[in-house]
This record gives sequence, C-alpha cells and structure tokens, in this order.
Amino acid sequence: MSDSDDGRDAESGSDAAENRDDPHREEFRDDPVGHTRATAGMTVGELVDGYGDAGIGAASVNEAGDVLAEMFANEDCTVFCSLAGAMVPAGMRRIVADLVRDGYVDALVTTGANLTHDAIEAIGGKHHHGRTHDPEKTAREHDEGLRDEGVDRIYNVYLPQEHFAAFEGHLREEVFPALEGDASVSIADLTRELGRANAAVNERDDVEEGPGIAAAAYECDVPIYCPAVQDSVLGLQAWMYAQTADFTLDALADMTELTDLAFDAADAGCLLVGGGVPKNFTLQTMLVTPRAYDYAVQITMDPEATGGLSGATLEEARSWGKLEKDARNASVYGDATVMLPMLVAAARERIE
Repeated sequence: MSDSDDGRDAESGSDAAENRDDPHREEFRDDPVGHTRATAGMTVGELVDGYGDAGIGAASVNEAGDVLAEMFANEDCTVFCSLAGAMVPAGMRRIVADLVRDGYVDALVTTGANLTHDAIEAIGGKHHHGRTHDPEKTAREHDEGLRDEGVDRIYNVYLPQEHFAAFEGHLREEVFPALEGDASVSIADLTRELGRANAAVNERDDVEEGPGIAAAAYECDVPIYCPAVQDSVLGLQAWMYAQTADFTLDALADMTELTDLAFDAADAGCLLVGGGVPKNFTLQTMLVTPRAYDYAVQITMDPEATGGLSGATLEEARSWGKLEKDARNASVYGDATVMLPMLVAAARERIE
C-alpha cells in the first residue's frame, strides 16, 4: 500500500469521525425540552405557559392556549364556537354562557341536546352525579334498574325523566306559541325565543341556577345555530307541536344569516369543541365566502385515521379552503370537560 493510500484512508477516517460528531440535519433544531413545574399557588395560565417547555400533549395545550388568546384578543375577529357532546349535562354550561356574555363568542353552533339540557337547568331542573355501573349488577341490569326508576343516564350523570316533562311544558307554554303563524321560522329564531323564555322563567321563578347559554345569547344578541335540531328532544317536541299548530321550522333559513356573518368578518376564528354536525357546519360556512378562518382551535378525542369529520385535522380543513393557508391553528386531543376550562381560563387570564 502506498503512502498516498495511507493518507487518503486517514483523511477519510477523520471526515467520518467529524460527520458523526456534527451530522448535517435539515429538520433538527437545537431546542431542548424543558420540564414543567407544578407548584402551590400557581394559576392555570402559568401552568399552560409552562407546558410550552414540555412535549407531546402538553405542547399542544400550550399552543392551543396561545392561539385562543390571540383570537379572543383580536377585536376585529368574529369568533364562531361549535359545541358538541354532553357539555351541559357534564357541567360546562357556565363556561360557555360566560364566554357569550363577556363578548368572546359572536355565533354559537350547537346541538339540540345541549339546548335541551340548558333549558332544563334554566327552569329549575338539575343534572345529578351518578355512576356508570353498579358493581353488584351487570351493566344491563344497572341500566334496566334506572329505566324502572325513571332516570336517564349520560355516562356518569343522571337526569330524572320528570325534567323532560317540565321542559315540554316550558316549550308549549312559553316558547312555541310566540312563533306560531310566522311564515318562516328559522332555527335561530327558535333558539332566540328559547333563550328569551329561559331568562324570563329563570327570573320569574327565582331559579337558583343561572339562566344559561341560550339566555346569555339572547341577552347579548348572539345567534345560536342548531343545524341538527331534529336530533334532540327539542326537535322532537317542535315536530309534535307542529302537528296541531301553525308552526313550521325552515331548516335553510339560517344559512344566509350565518354566511353573511362570515362574509362580513374582518378576521374570523373558530373554537371547535367536539365534532359532529356543529363542527362541520361551522367550518363549511367558509366554503361560500371569499375568505377562510384565520384562527382555529379544536378539542377532540376522535382519531383522524377513520376518515370521519369529528377526528379530521385542521390541516385537512386547510386543504378544503376552510382555513387560510397562514391561519394559526392548534388541536388538543383529550376530554373536552377537562381541556375546555383549562384553555379558556388560560386565554382569559392572559388578556384580561
């Protein structure tokens, strides 16, 4: 072997060692993960800020808190909130009502179920702590027993069925008659009248619980859209009332009002709590406007791999033109009854 060969080998070995010590990296950046603190007396905002040092789900919560705070702080931003799932029975009613009353939400898209349970509490009914099963019974025996006792179960929350009877009376006496005879009653008209009646009865009867979400929306002139109202006790009662009264809901009447709200927005943002129809109805609004959402935060537990809308990522929504290419967006994967209060508290702490 020649001396020159030895030199080349030595040089190659040196280069290889240098590459091992300092490899060329396009993706990697020097940004070490820190360690979140949890101390007595710290605020929710401080905790969420600390999550920014961490990784995995904590980092997503921190990012969502940043986006939500920026969206709420932007006075030129029209904020749409979609609310799916059993958020009212689970105890999230006051959080949403406060967001509406304090001017953080400009339009609410929710389910008939949430509006039903909201009204039940407004007129004096209550949801109660329950349990998912009785250890001395099978799951079926447990729920058969609740059926016999006239108690409905929503996971670990119980609701006596007599509250639905009171709700039916509320609709027939306080809500539906005011809408009779109108040529076209939109679902937003119905929810507005529901909010008015909830507030009136709540005050008249001196109900201990607050008047709730629909009442807050009525008082603050915030529209509530309920595109699948038929899929609820509220919708079922509306249908039954229409069988004997001059009362008809126009399912398409809300579209112009909602689209105009999106069309006229200087900036637009959405807080998506859960999935289903409320999420899609909120996002699809941008498909018929020349713009898209500038901010988006979603809380979900659904996986994207099923192809369903509930788990669809906000990046996927960008491909449809529902989000601007440069929109700020973040997704949090977890129980909304845990994540929503945390994010709202952190965002409000930052801007108030």
